[in-house]
Amino acid sequence: MNVLNRLSIVSVLGLLPALAAVADEGLYTEAYRDVPMPAGFRVEASPEGPVFANTNGMTIYKWPQHKLRNGYSGESPSNPACYDEVLTVTAGLMSPYPPGIKLPELDKRKSCTDLWHPVVAAADAEEVGEWTIVERRDGSLQWAYEEQPLYTSIKDSQPGDVMGGTRRSFGGDSPAKRVPVGPPSLHPPGFSIRSAFNGRMLATDRSASVYSFDGDTANSIACEGPCLTNWEPVVAPSLAREQGEWSLFERSPGVRQWVFRGKPLYTYALDTGTWSQTGTDIPGWNNVYTQLADPYPASFKSQPTMVGNALATADGKSIYIYNCGEDSQDQLGCDHPDDTQVYRLAMCGAGDPVRCQEHWPYLIAGADEGSTGRIWRVVWIDPMTGRFAEPNQKGALRVWTYRDRPVYTFGGDKRPGDLHGGGTGEWRGQRNGLKAIMLRDDFFRGHL
Repeated sequence: MNVLNRLSIVSVLGLLPALAAVADEGLYTEAYRDVPMPAGFRVEASPEGPVFANTNGMTIYKWPQHKLRNGYSGESPSNPACYDEVLTVTAGLMSPYPPGIKLPELDKRKSCTDLWHPVVAAADAEEVGEWTIVERRDGSLQWAYEEQPLYTSIKDSQPGDVMGGTRRSFGGDSPAKRVPVGPPSLHPPGFSIRSAFNGRMLATDRSASVYSFDGDTANSIACEGPCLTNWEPVVAPSLAREQGEWSLFERSPGVRQWVFRGKPLYTYALDTGTWSQTGTDIPGWNNVYTQLADPYPASFKSQPTMVGNALATADGKSIYIYNCGEDSQDQLGCDHPDDTQVYRLAMCGAGDPVRCQEHWPYLIAGADEGSTGRIWRVVWIDPMTGRFAEPNQKGALRVWTYRDRPVYTFGGDKRPGDLHGGGTGEWRGQRNGLKAIMLRDDFFRGHL
């Protein structure tokens, strides 16, 4: 299945029907601006939008500096901090834990560069545009983009994979994540784009969500009169010109409205914050995406809860994802089956894998179900270790994963819409714990 996301405009609460309805319009990926690149690099389409990649197509990441409760992690500009030293104790960056606590499984622990390979620059390499070269402490040279040192992830195996990190913003006291790096998106001034659960979401440059209306076309407007009380057309400046997927509609003499892929654009007066998506609660109105995420499995559904619509099984049980980042100076992840399982087992069953399966059972894939793309995949997991297993291995389970991380249901949820497991763990489940998968990013704060 094509990993690239589908169409641009979709109602979150009716995601799968919307995908079917617009399938004839083809596949869209986000357009990007051509920027100078050194030899050996290219741009790949990915679920996180266009990304820079090395000669093998592997996505390139940065590790931007991130403020935590007790200091900073990540890398400051032009200053690599990911090395081959195997760290042995906590850094004390994420309270309430003090520094100096021994990290688990030291005999198996990997260094930062075991997991994140520096993008090495040759001795005769020449800087170009935003691509610069920084020196590592051993004297070797490393590529940087916009002054951030660059790496590839061992979790990526195919061109366009982004299993190592995400551009999604979770805020709060979350670990310092790795972020895919790519060229600027190709859109007119006055707009911005952010990765969200449903795809690459369009907003104004002031982070007001942008919407389209089902009744509009590129050449006709249905939102007039009273409709304009709450819906404000996104007006283009006088010097704006049509370009690529962007056109203009003259609402009245001298007043031109931006149109993206045949749909005039609006903002919603009742949105309560930046990147808010409440306008999609109004029938006929949709957030706008430059590309959609891979659709979730057909056996899943959108389930209303007290805090918004969550992803759920066919019988209405909320689906959760495990989040984990170590309180080490290198902030290595611990949410993937290839990572240490000590933290997860402690969180879900006080170290007992049997109790974990009782409280947080893996979401088993149906016998006739298979991977839908790169984001939603079916894999085999050994529930006693939490590690990947061979197909049909004795005791192994065939389970659903999101970005290769297994998903779960919660034993304490008894009725459709229950969300009793949401935010289990540290920092509402964000640092080491479980969160429900919410279908709108403005729902995830405190609950995802």
